[in-house]
Amino acid sequence: MKKILVLNGINLNMFGKRDHAQYGTATLAQIEEELKVLGGELGLEVECYQTNCEGEMASRIHEAHGDGTAAVLINAGAWTHYSYGIADALGILQVPVIEVHMSHVHGREEFRHHSVMSPVVKGVVSGFGPDSYKLALRAAANLAK
Repeated sequence: MKKILVLNGINLNMFGKRDHAQYGTATLAQIEEELKVLGGELGLEVECYQTNCEGEMASRIHEAHGDGTAAVLINAGAWTHYSYGIADALGILQVPVIEVHMSHVHGREEFRHHSVMSPVVKGVVSGFGPDSYKLALRAAANLAK
């Protein structure tokens, strides 16, 4: 069974509590559970990881380089716009990486329009709320074949 690693960055543990207009009311735990169910339907093992510490995120990405991960989904939160360290760590991976955002980042503040992750990822899914993750997981399943 192929493993898909789902990474969530800074402040995303606050889904369900923060800005319902942008992020809805689903918690990160609910989103992760739905991904694991969908992953099972697709014949995938879904592993989820969240941290508010940039170095811990880079270390987890490094682990994915040799732990059997077949693809990575990442919602880096605010790090998306400035963390060259996380982008560099993702660039080391030899598996497809998909950038995920629940909100429509290009319809928001100007600083959210630029991603330092985008040059090292296969694609971006944005603007569909929790379904952004499900769409990205389906894409990852196809890419991991």
